[in-house]
Amino acid sequence: MTTFVDRVELHVAAGNGGHGCASVHREKFKPLGGPDGGNGGRGGDVILVVETAITTLLDYHHSPHRKATNGKPGEGGNRSGAEGRDLVLPVPDGTVVLDSEGNVLADLVGHGTAYIAAQGGRGGLGNAALSSARRKAPGFALLGEPGTSGDVVLELKTVADVALVGYPSAGKSSLISVLSAAKPKIADYPFTTLVPNLGVVTAGSTVYTIADVPGLIPGASEGKGLGLEFLRHVERCSVLVHVLDTATLESDRDPVSDLDVIEAELAAYGGLGDRPRLVVLNKVDIPDGQELADLIRPDLEARGYQVLEVSAVSRQGLRELSFALAGIVGAARAAKPAEEATRIVIRPKAVDDAGFTITREDDLYRVRGEKPERWVRQTDFANDEAVGYLADRLARLGVEEKLVKAGARAGDEVVIGPEDDAVVFDWEPSLAAGAEMLGRRGEDHRFDAPRPAAQRRRERDAERDDAQREYDEFNPF
Repeated sequence: MTTFVDRVELHVAAGNGGHGCASVHREKFKPLGGPDGGNGGRGGDVILVVETAITTLLDYHHSPHRKATNGKPGEGGNRSGAEGRDLVLPVPDGTVVLDSEGNVLADLVGHGTAYIAAQGGRGGLGNAALSSARRKAPGFALLGEPGTSGDVVLELKTVADVALVGYPSAGKSSLISVLSAAKPKIADYPFTTLVPNLGVVTAGSTVYTIADVPGLIPGASEGKGLGLEFLRHVERCSVLVHVLDTATLESDRDPVSDLDVIEAELAAYGGLGDRPRLVVLNKVDIPDGQELADLIRPDLEARGYQVLEVSAVSRQGLRELSFALAGIVGAARAAKPAEEATRIVIRPKAVDDAGFTITREDDLYRVRGEKPERWVRQTDFANDEAVGYLADRLARLGVEEKLVKAGARAGDEVVIGPEDDAVVFDWEPSLAAGAEMLGRRGEDHRFDAPRPAAQRRRERDAERDDAQREYDEFNPF
């Protein structure tokens, strides 16, 4: 039975926003008391949060589909719908979040670090929120937006100070068991250790973590044995310790060639050349093991390695090893730059950014942009008034003006959105003049009769109210 999983594909879906409500207040002697439809609630997010008590992704291996709850629709009487509950998914420290193409989305290190894997949809506005001086009783409301969904890959990279690397049965698990309180499985056959083991070591005033990386054999970086599965657990370690078996019974192996093979695999994996190394000659409690250690130690020291002789059985050299590692870990920690405060990078849009683009594709014109695509998703196309409201918003944004400039004519096909999720219109322009004569939707100021000043002020106030409402909706904070 699988008890350790360090890579899973997770299918996440955020909650949908609730629909706004179109309602009219009614009471005795007030059959039409004005719009009172409430807004829909926001859909819940799917959030990954680091929990140090968790060490495996096993739960998501068995249940890879996770979905947050939807927001509730608005109701009459200006009652807004309840928001959907966020779905918080605890993950181990050191979890890397990638998209389906392998691009890193987040690197979650440190207890409480969070990442929103799927964003809940915003709730639709009710007709009470859509009313204005010009639109006193809207007979429609906006639909809630769907939450985002998709697949993410979670990879666990063990967060440890020291990584023990070496051939199977070199004694790595035995060393962890005597250096720390970890209790890994130990046996006299290769590949006994099938998962990385993690232990905590205290040496004087220094406390550090040590990890056993199993399954490294020739070809591990190419997928042979278990090496490729667990080489990623070496990446975050500050110190690499080569555990060499000086009492191996295999005639075609010796500690020096074992070291060369493991170093070749680490070099092939990449990114580990700057980590300090230490060599441990294990099993020197066996007479043949001590003789071989005495023979190869000068050669290893000539290569520049710090070499220690130990025995997990007799506890020989363990104190010296723990303090030597504490010194190297302390130096590595001191060499790391101080952690910087979190910074929020604000990238304002260019002053000439219209917020959308129009491209000609064969016999159609495609409109792409965050605002027009969001507005289309919010529109109830079964309601003519809602469709007219959408047309007004698109006209104010400048979509019709750009379509005219792009050469669109009445009856041309206009598509808003991406190919797999688009709305198609047969365009019927409401503007008779060129872009330089554009005013409000359906108007041409060349033929306007003079209007009283009070009427012009009311129209300006109504336009300002609509623009402010759209701004508030787009910038909720």
